[in-house]
Amino acid sequence: MIKGAVSLVTGGASGLGKATVERLVQQGSRVVLCDLPASKGKEIASTYDEDKVLFTPVNVTSEDDVKNALTAAKDKFGKLNNVINCAGIGVAFKTYNFKKKLPHSLEDFTKVLSVNTIGTFNVIRLAVGLIGENEPDDNGCRGVIVNTASIAAFDGQMGQAAYAASKGGIVGMTLPLARDFSSQGIRVVTIAPGLFKTPLFDALPDKVVQFLSKSVPFPQRLGNPNEFAQLVQSIIENPMLNGEVIRLDGALRMQP
Repeated sequence: MIKGAVSLVTGGASGLGKATVERLVQQGSRVVLCDLPASKGKEIASTYDEDKVLFTPVNVTSEDDVKNALTAAKDKFGKLNNVINCAGIGVAFKTYNFKKKLPHSLEDFTKVLSVNTIGTFNVIRLAVGLIGENEPDDNGCRGVIVNTASIAAFDGQMGQAAYAASKGGIVGMTLPLARDFSSQGIRVVTIAPGLFKTPLFDALPDKVVQFLSKSVPFPQRLGNPNEFAQLVQSIIENPMLNGEVIRLDGALRMQP
């Protein structure tokens, strides 16, 4: 259900989302690329034919933004088959800094959960109405939701309470969502990536990147965003994948 399908990708202007947009288009899908207004989304979309990629500015925590993107998808492409949620943010801060007597910012904690967990849910709850209008395929499937969690949901490091909690929320909602949508033939699968070469790593010194790469058992390197996109494709194409969280981490288990 990729060739001829319409897919909406949040966080599509960089990293895992951008690679997913590229792969889906290569496989014959038309894509609604969603990202913040200040992102490179419009620029990226302009590199494709107008009938293949449509950029819509979206803050995933905004009901209006998401509704506008869904309306644009239907107006431009006539339907929506797949949603891939890649939008997310992170913050690194211990719950309490005893030297400075400074607690973790509640505002930061709330923002990370708002974007990562609530934003993901917001997109899903609104998008499934449009997906549910599709005629089911031979397997009775009307569409697929792919979410992005993290291995931090399972073994989060120090200073990652907010991020781990937000990704744990995505993991926790995967099965209930799949059960909620089972009667309509909409599958829900979550990917939990390990260390991937995204723009976050571009600002790190080479020594740090090399150290992190060597922490991955095998293959001993950072993941390539296209490998994430490859798994997205596999999830969409495999009708028995549903209600599951898949680690994509080279056997990495994060240490404290």
